[in-house]
Amino acid sequence: MACPDISAPEPVFAEPWHAQVFALTVHLNESGCFEWREWVERFSATLKRHGLSRELDGGEDYFNAWLETLEGYLSERGDATPSEVSQVRGNWEQAYLQTPHGDPVRLAE
Repeated sequence: MACPDISAPEPVFAEPWHAQVFALTVHLNESGCFEWREWVERFSATLKRHGLSRELDGGEDYFNAWLETLEGYLSERGDATPSEVSQVRGNWEQAYLQTPHGDPVRLAE
């Protein structure tokens, strides 16, 4: 039996934050926070609202829409208010701007 070709695989996600927001959404679903069908309906509505009806390749516009959907859904559920989301977003921006290139970004406690 021949082994599959494992040389230089393409990355699944273009950016680390794409993988993180995807993994967080899957985790919330698997933890029972929402049904996947609900997620798909909301995400589809976001894509439609933004006019993203074309076939997407998982790029920046796709994951910005993904993040927008997740933030909106968590806000509607009362899990994260818009002001909390804004504060965390600001903290992340400050953290990554102060982090040397190549080092992991960490939020202050």
